[in-house]
Amino acid sequence: MVGYACYAERFSPDGTLAGVAERLDHLRDLGVTYLHLMPLLRPREGDNDGGYAVADYRSVRPDLGTVDDLRDLATTLREHGISLVVDLVLNHVAREHAWAAAARAGDAAYRDYFHVFADRTLPDAFERTLPEVFPDFAPGSFTHDDELDGWVWTTFNSWQWDLNWANPSVLVEMADVVCFLANLGVEVLRLDAIAFLWKRLGTDCQNQPEVHALTQALRAVARIAAPAVQFKAEAIVGPRDLVPYLGTGAHTGRVSDLAYHNSLMVQVWSMLATGETRLARHALAALPPTPPAGTWITYLRCHDDIGWAIDDADAAAVGVTGPGHRHFLAEWYAGLHPGSWAEGLVFQHNPETGDRRTSGTAASLAGLGASRRDPEHAVARLLLAHAIVAGWGGVPVVWSGDELALPNDPDWAAEAGHEDDNRWTHRPRVTATDLAAAHDPGTDAERVRSGLVHLMGVRAGLPQLHAAAATTVLTDTDDGVLAVVRRDPSGSFVGLYNVTGRSCPFPLARLHELGLARPWEALGGHRLVTGPDGVLLLPPYAAWWVVDAPPGA
Repeated sequence: MVGYACYAERFSPDGTLAGVAERLDHLRDLGVTYLHLMPLLRPREGDNDGGYAVADYRSVRPDLGTVDDLRDLATTLREHGISLVVDLVLNHVAREHAWAAAARAGDAAYRDYFHVFADRTLPDAFERTLPEVFPDFAPGSFTHDDELDGWVWTTFNSWQWDLNWANPSVLVEMADVVCFLANLGVEVLRLDAIAFLWKRLGTDCQNQPEVHALTQALRAVARIAAPAVQFKAEAIVGPRDLVPYLGTGAHTGRVSDLAYHNSLMVQVWSMLATGETRLARHALAALPPTPPAGTWITYLRCHDDIGWAIDDADAAAVGVTGPGHRHFLAEWYAGLHPGSWAEGLVFQHNPETGDRRTSGTAASLAGLGASRRDPEHAVARLLLAHAIVAGWGGVPVVWSGDELALPNDPDWAAEAGHEDDNRWTHRPRVTATDLAAAHDPGTDAERVRSGLVHLMGVRAGLPQLHAAAATTVLTDTDDGVLAVVRRDPSGSFVGLYNVTGRSCPFPLARLHELGLARPWEALGGHRLVTGPDGVLLLPPYAAWWVVDAPPGA
């Protein structure tokens, strides 16, 4: 599988769901078989967190079209071998949702759909251990609503009311919504903000055990009613908390089928900034294997900011500090560190904790921004990064515009409702001009697009990259090299990635030890040869996918 994610209105030529089908040729060139359309269910009017404040799960945003248009698009995509992915926001609804309106009108049954408190006693107790998600524009996790005459839990924004999943009625409602969307032809449901569902005093109210029990219940309904539907956990959490969303222990094979490999994304950018792999090797090698029934969504960028989720213990193990490295990465990708080629923007600086996240397109973060700080190496960095993501296993997803090397949108704040959220800088509209440039030989856009087309084409022919194959990270390579081994009945695969601007060594004998008798570099289509010392030299920013040579090669 190869994925693509976009906002329908920013990808479609006419801004509608129907228009998305007009760009199927572009998707098919990339090998796309999985299309994630960002929130398209009807949100509240005005500011709506990019569509994640849902006012009605059973209707589509009027500017995009109708539910029938969504069903027609799903049918068209399926005819072309593409699975439709749609967001299902589980943690909260918009203040304007019918359930919230009924609660404000005094309906006790619907009031219990939410966490409502008469005074600040319990909210204050919870706040002692709750992190702030949006400290700049939505501090705190509770909002007083005069019509409700109480404090309602609002993790993200004052107009996004957290649902009370301890109430069985909420589970029943959401199970019905799952079936409704499945009946439209949606094949993958992205379970948004799933880590936040269960609230427990004295904790950060994330990753609680009940989250996995609730997911298992929803998945059981889907398996009975619509067995082909897959669940994808949007759990952007620390590395140690990540694998349970794919099912461990009693939940193995019974919760989400897919989960975002946020740690891989963070480590890729960390390697590019530092030019060394010690931290990434340690952190990625320490992750437990995925269960047989689940796999990763891998990605270089997504619609969201990058939170620098560097684990303190991982950092300490390689001789750096977690806070220090997070500070460095935030500085580097904001273009503030000496020698940085990046042109990202700081998102949600929290002075109390020092936390700073990063916005920016892949191109701007890699050196192809408006100032083109390092065009010589930026394209190579981008293709290297995409190769790491695509060679990890699971389902690699390309964020819209990154395949065209689009820089940050300088006019991101011009649209109403976007002015306080600089994540819109990496959500540019894809125009006909952009697509034409991607076919104009010699342009950055053409080099990146053609590189990705080649990458995904080669990937399709390598059974070792099927999600069922196990992934191992070699921990004893040159500090400039990341080496990933995947084993499959068809043979071994070794991904060799040089994250530096210099040549780096890797011993040929090591490939033989890993089961590759006649090493063949699949991306370049050639045998690997060495000098008399038996050492391979990876060129700067090289990505090699090494397998056994095909017959006759």
